[in-house]
Amino acid sequence: MAKPKLCLIPSSQGDKFYSVLPSSGVGDFDFSRSGGATRINSQGLIETVVDGVSRLNYPMIDGKVVGCPSHLLEPQSTNIALRSQELGTSPWVLAGGAVTNNSAISPDGTLNANKIESVSATLAGGVFQTLTSLVTGDIYTVSFYGKSGTSANLCLTINNTAAWNTVGGKVFTSADGLNNSTWTRFEYTFAVPSTSGFNIHIGAHSEVGLTPQYLGDFYVYGLQAEKSSHKTSYIPTTTSAVTRSAETANNSGDASTFNDSEGVLMAEISALANDLTNRGITISDGSVNNRVTMFYTNVSNSIQVKVVVGGSNSLNSYIVIPNISLHNKFALKYKQNDFSLFVNGFELITDTSGNTFSNGTLTKLAFDRGDAAEDFYGKTKEIGYYDTALTDEELEYMTSYRSLNEMVTELNLNAL
Repeated sequence: MAKPKLCLIPSSQGDKFYSVLPSSGVGDFDFSRSGGATRINSQGLIETVVDGVSRLNYPMIDGKVVGCPSHLLEPQSTNIALRSQELGTSPWVLAGGAVTNNSAISPDGTLNANKIESVSATLAGGVFQTLTSLVTGDIYTVSFYGKSGTSANLCLTINNTAAWNTVGGKVFTSADGLNNSTWTRFEYTFAVPSTSGFNIHIGAHSEVGLTPQYLGDFYVYGLQAEKSSHKTSYIPTTTSAVTRSAETANNSGDASTFNDSEGVLMAEISALANDLTNRGITISDGSVNNRVTMFYTNVSNSIQVKVVVGGSNSLNSYIVIPNISLHNKFALKYKQNDFSLFVNGFELITDTSGNTFSNGTLTKLAFDRGDAAEDFYGKTKEIGYYDTALTDEELEYMTSYRSLNEMVTELNLNAL
């Protein structure tokens, strides 16, 4: 098996994504984020990293860290829910029952989770907070960490503030991962039907109303409401909304790193969500006119690969895979009249016609489409670049799972 010319395997945090090859450091990616952000650390706890520091995020299954970390890249997002860790404090409003701040050890490992009790079948139960300035038609996602106490369920409801009519919601039970031994992060996504304010209501009630059909108590931590089609990493708030800035990683390698006539770009990555946006990883000259790129697209669960030489496509094809939100292994080969894409051990795209580049064209590898647009947002377990066109056997081996345990973990099959 050939040795990669450039290899990124997440192992440390800092102001760069540090590549293990080449040893000179020319393969390190410049990293940028203004302000802090949270991650899941190696103990499975939520931890804040400071301004400009990259994030190693560890995978969690059934409340435990399983496997190696990924580099995490996310877009800008704002948590508009205030007092995200203090649901017994204004602007949260008690709707019957009781709320106690700092009553349990939270997912960050400290005593700052909230206990919520519903004590009467004639009261609404739980707590609510009003969100304002929402725009009709916009998509929002509300997320939080929950754990059951004496109540076997908890419910998140979005209610119109004018009449308390239910806009939507969901009851979370053991079938959704709710239990009394581990914290589970839940989410609910909704489209804003009007410009009036909305209440986020959490209680032991049903999705279709506010009456607490289920009595008892449960625990909540880290309430987040963001303009997004999916949840992102937790953004703590106190008395005002807080924004986590977008992240970038680029400028890895130089002209001596890349072979313009042939090579392989390999990536083991997962999308944050199947959100129908373009997000790329590219070797280029800093433009879209000369590039080797693979990216998620605005087609559901699709991967597009392109080799563009002097503004003309030598390769332009896409495939649909089962789930881009799981870790998948990709290897894109380029060579004169010989292009292919392997995914998880299978060759899914081939093209036997097309040119490659003149010497000195390709100069950098970046988490974007080549010109600092359509930044990649997701989780990265490995990036590799080979300066020769590998054989089909090598590409199959590179993108295959080494064991049944690895396949089960990476594809989350134990959750089925």
